[in-house]
Amino acid sequence: MNYPLIAQQTQITEKQVRNTIQLFEEGATLPFISRYRKEATGGLDEVQIGAIKEAWQKQQEVEKRREAILKSIEDQGKLTPELKKQINGVYSLVELEDIYLPYKQKRKTRASIAIERGLEPLAQLMFGGRETDPAARAKAFLTDQVPAVDDALQGARDIIAEWINENQDARSRIRNLFQRGGVVTAKVKKKKEEEGVKYRDYFEFSEPLSRIPSHRLLAIRRGEEEGVLSVDISPDEDQSLEALDRLFVRGSSANKDQLELAVSDSYKRLLKPSIETEFANISKEKADVAAIQVFTENLRQLLLASPLGQKNVLAIDPGYRTGCKVVVLDSQGNLLSDQVIYPFDKAAEAGQTVSALIQKWKVEAVAVGNGTAGRETEDFVRKLLVGLGKTEEVGLYMVSEQGASIYSASDVAREEFPDKDVTVRGSVSIGRRLMDPLAELVKIDPKSIGVGQYQHDVDQTALKNALDVVVESCVNSVGVNLNTASKHLLRYVSGLGPALAQNIVDFRAKNGNFKSRQQLLKVPRLGAKAFEQAAGFLRIENGVNPLDNSAVHPERYDLVEKMAKDVGATVKDLVQKGELRKQVRPEKYISDSVGLPTLKDILSELEKPSRDPRAAVKKFEFDSSVRKPEDLKVGMVLPGIVTNITAFGAFVDVGVKQDGLVHVSQMADKFIRDPNEVVKLQQIVSVKVTEVDLARKRIALSMKL
Repeated sequence: MNYPLIAQQTQITEKQVRNTIQLFEEGATLPFISRYRKEATGGLDEVQIGAIKEAWQKQQEVEKRREAILKSIEDQGKLTPELKKQINGVYSLVELEDIYLPYKQKRKTRASIAIERGLEPLAQLMFGGRETDPAARAKAFLTDQVPAVDDALQGARDIIAEWINENQDARSRIRNLFQRGGVVTAKVKKKKEEEGVKYRDYFEFSEPLSRIPSHRLLAIRRGEEEGVLSVDISPDEDQSLEALDRLFVRGSSANKDQLELAVSDSYKRLLKPSIETEFANISKEKADVAAIQVFTENLRQLLLASPLGQKNVLAIDPGYRTGCKVVVLDSQGNLLSDQVIYPFDKAAEAGQTVSALIQKWKVEAVAVGNGTAGRETEDFVRKLLVGLGKTEEVGLYMVSEQGASIYSASDVAREEFPDKDVTVRGSVSIGRRLMDPLAELVKIDPKSIGVGQYQHDVDQTALKNALDVVVESCVNSVGVNLNTASKHLLRYVSGLGPALAQNIVDFRAKNGNFKSRQQLLKVPRLGAKAFEQAAGFLRIENGVNPLDNSAVHPERYDLVEKMAKDVGATVKDLVQKGELRKQVRPEKYISDSVGLPTLKDILSELEKPSRDPRAAVKKFEFDSSVRKPEDLKVGMVLPGIVTNITAFGAFVDVGVKQDGLVHVSQMADKFIRDPNEVVKLQQIVSVKVTEVDLARKRIALSMKL
């Protein structure tokens, strides 16, 4: 493993890189390393540890490819000590493939046909610049298959063109020209103007490859895949040919003429398409990375959205024709009741039903889905609460329905509520999202949640891996109640996964609630390594040991007990009394395995055990004067909620069933590179309406008030 290279790529010291990779090789997870192995990593955060893991995995791919290339060349009997040394001396896939190109098994090419016809010696003479009169020399190579001088010269040029294409120096120079001066060009295909009207911004388009933003590149690529646009990536052709001429054109005037023809053919037919494909893939990969970063940041913010907490909740999935589906959930999210009401046809009856449910089940909050009829249902509930005199006692919240329909029709929902229809399941999901967004949203494919940009155009494997990392990070940063968590939440706990999560739920159902973390070792197939990785992220309320409801890892319980003993107290006293914690001098407990970072973490956790890092939920109301896009007028200033963030701006819901866009240029009076500098998902903002285009269904907003 090339630790210095990874250190250079990540800008992290070699010692930190080596220690972190060793932990991964031992089976440790990213959240565990970040939280409980700060001494080994030198205090690296999740982002830095993730960067090391990514570089390490890429290097493993290079090593795997290197082995395959060495074996292939050796099997051909062409692996010399010098070539082996050259292959072992490079650490990028591009360089490896360049070296391997001449040895790669090819289909029949123009060059291979020319070689079969005996024209390689002529090509060698011309390529070396030693031939003064190629046409005269070509006469010696005429055969039945090569009947004319022009045929011989053409065959020789075909061979030379392939040699130029396989030359590492040539490929490197053209690659540099692509990197420095490559331009992305897009044009509309004939008779596709009407069909591809949504891509009209790219009908006559060009932009330097080095500067094109990810969302624009992904849009162009989508237009290309749909057959609307033709796309090209090229550096300046004259510059490229000149660079190759300097490398290969030599000898007499006649020989130079032949070599110039070979160079031009090689560039246009072989080199440019090959390097263009390479750069198309590289640029697509970079665009994917940027788009995935947008998606993952949005997902992180959504998963860590403010929870209401454990309260009895009445949730409503609004609807006009089919009525509103109403459910009541207890503080643990269990379904207590489900009804259908018709507040727009039978208001009095609907009011009586909801009032009775609120009274019977001591409802503490009402969650209303923000879809069709959401605003009207919210008005209905608000008037009802005023009539009951419960506007202070019962909170009213609008909740995003994005993805609720996906959940309600999923295997997960069918397993939870086999005897309920999709409408009831959807209402349950809305209520649970208010109580704990993280616990509910982990049940839904993140791509269905409706945040991000071009998520269906990016590499789906890379997207899934990145989103899984985010979900895992969020779940472990918040912590999980071992006795109430679903298997869908438990699967993301460090070291567990789907099988162990199911085993924990089965064990809990059979044996009752866990009394201590140590009981986890009795769960089938949950061994010492899984326990080490998972235990610190699992919480047990009112357990035997107060530390079981904290982020203090069981491996440090003895240390905390020693701290308590040294100040003449119990662990429980240490948790409850700040004056006792102040007496603890962390420097006293430093050892070979425990340093100051871990000790400070322990004391911080003792101060606020099981603290939820998420902010408290806030109430929000839309402007009552606007209900639909037609109600909007330019100049209006409205409250709104940020629903999605992209590289080019943020989408804001102002309560008209259609989100408006605040372009990044309209977010502040200063230059903003990344919208996340200004807004976060679910943030409450004030926006000004700057344009309403009803025909194109576009609303433009500004935060420059």
